Amino acid sequence: MDRSVWLPGTGETLIARAPVRFATGAATRVKGMRWFRDFDRKDIQHELDGWPEGPTYVPRSSGGTAARNTVKGAAVAVGAAVMGLLSSQSGSVGPGRSDKGSDRSDDRADEIDDFPVMWAAPGTLARTLPWQLDPARCDEKAYRTHAVVTDRRLVIVGFPHVAGNDKLVCDELLWEVPRSAIERVELRDFRTGNDAKIIFSDGSWCRVSSTLRERLTRYLIEPLDFIPPASLTAAQLKTAEAFAAAQAPDAQPPLVKRNPCGCFRIEVVAPSAIGASFGHPGLNTVMDARGNGLKLTEYHPEDFLT
Repeated sequence: MDRSVWLPGTGETLIARAPVRFATGAATRVKGMRWFRDFDRKDIQHELDGWPEGPTYVPRSSGGTAARNTVKGAAVAVGAAVMGLLSSQSGSVGPGRSDKGSDRSDDRADEIDDFPVMWAAPGTLARTLPWQLDPARCDEKAYRTHAVVTDRRLVIVGFPHVAGNDKLVCDELLWEVPRSAIERVELRDFRTGNDAKIIFSDGSWCRVSSTLRERLTRYLIEPLDFIPPASLTAAQLKTAEAFAAAQAPDAQPPLVKRNPCGCFRIEVVAPSAIGASFGHPGLNTVMDARGNGLKLTEYHPEDFLT
């Protein structure tokens, strides 16, 4: 199978690429499940054109949930006591805790009691999303889906996955939407911190998950206010171009943005760097207003990509 990476045409800029799937419930009542709903919260998965049959989920009962939470709470308490004992011993090192996710939900209706990943009335954009995004219908061990962000579109591509061959990418264009059809993107941190809600201008939305959520959503949330090369100082331009030249031979011209602290983020996209597991890696650095490249220890909090 030949490598065939989807790229935009002339005049359109590739900005980011990251793995993406429909999200999965994490709360006990909906754990491992997801639903496709209309605006009245009716299940619509059997109404989606061209979709193969998938599982029909039923939320767990409140009684069963309470019992499981009791057992889980006891296990957590025991675990916490053990970790406390270990950490009190000289030289002991416990596993780090990620602050990416949150145990607190701000959306009980859609995260605790129910877990819709599609919210779409007939004829709305979310109903056109490809079934390959659904982990219950498409095993990511055999087929991967990535989101591609350009300055004009959000695109979903898919390709057969061969374990152990990360460079083997043979894209199939599955879906696309102009950026103008995306009203906003909201980050959803409950439990894993990998989810995002993409709301379309027609009121429909989807909830997706990506292990590289920041890379996927950054330029769907931030304005595309890249600084034209002609507006950079000679020193800034030299640093940006040198960073791009140090990447792959097919690297695109650098994308430069001014951070709130006054420093400048330089990002470079090189199609040859795209891989099956993680999409496009983050090729970025920071320079100060004088065009001097900064060491990581010199970054301001605003210079870090979260």
